[in-house]
Amino acid sequence: MPRWKALPDELDPQIREFASQLRRLVDRSGLSIAAVADRTGYSKTSWERYLSGRLLAPRGAVVALAEVTGTDTGHLTTMWELAERAWSRSELRRDLTMEALRISQARAALGDPGPSGANASTETRGGSGAGPAPARRTAAPAGPAPPAPAPPRQPSGASRPRRAALILTGVLGALLVIAAAVLLTDLGGGSTGDDGKKAGGTPTATPSTPPSTTLPAGVKCAGAGCAGQDPEAMGCGGAFAATVSRARVGTAGQVEVRYSKTCGAAWARITGAGPGDTVRVTAAGTSQNAVVDADADAYTPMVAVAKGTDATACATLKSGAKGCTDEG
Repeated sequence: MPRWKALPDELDPQIREFASQLRRLVDRSGLSIAAVADRTGYSKTSWERYLSGRLLAPRGAVVALAEVTGTDTGHLTTMWELAERAWSRSELRRDLTMEALRISQARAALGDPGPSGANASTETRGGSGAGPAPARRTAAPAGPAPPAPAPPRQPSGASRPRRAALILTGVLGALLVIAAAVLLTDLGGGSTGDDGKKAGGTPTATPSTPPSTTLPAGVKCAGAGCAGQDPEAMGCGGAFAATVSRARVGTAGQVEVRYSKTCGAAWARITGAGPGDTVRVTAAGTSQNAVVDADADAYTPMVAVAKGTDATACATLKSGAKGCTDEG
């Protein structure tokens, strides 16, 4: 029986090639997926998603796999960068398709009758191949020129949906302009001079979270922006994370606090566990939870912390055994 299932047909060729390369590295290493997960610090479930093409592996996971398998890190991360761009393009295409579908559905709900029939009426009145003649006949009579004919009126029942559709189009356009302006303001922080002040002379405020441009490649959040996020999907795990405290739970289980200084966030991880066991991370009154499924490990979403010791990890087994990292 083949070890790997076929990759999805709809995958971008660049992503397909990258996922196939990861599979080849795992095959050559002779390691099981569980062993890869244990040595890289990324869960078995996550590696199954990376290797099946359902999720693009974060840069940290790619670097960790290269180190585990003795592969040149530079070459593998170059392939990852190409795959990451292809993944972003695919997501953009999906977003644009959904946006067009929503606009189409909104117009249909408002009863937009489609293209105006005014042009067709004008052609009917003028006749085929006789464009210049009617103009000469109109100018021939002496005396004051007759008043210009009023434009054809559509039935009131058709004009209301058309006006509503035009209003909807205008509102959508205005919202897009506002969103673009807000995005540009967030990214640029306004026009600034060399002294770090805005053009008007007011000093710019220091952001509480470092801008995304200061984060390493593959890391997608920092500080409060990481709260509730998956540490692996955000690129905070692997080489950017370390275990700062741990405790035994039951006979074989272990619960840990994992901390990423780069992301300014922590999460809890449990290993040697069984289905139904739970793990929780707590910091400053905020907590995140996870439940172990078919695997022997699980990890929680992140909480924002200034340092790893601000977080506590606790686990509760189905057997009733409990353990926390702050209990020594």
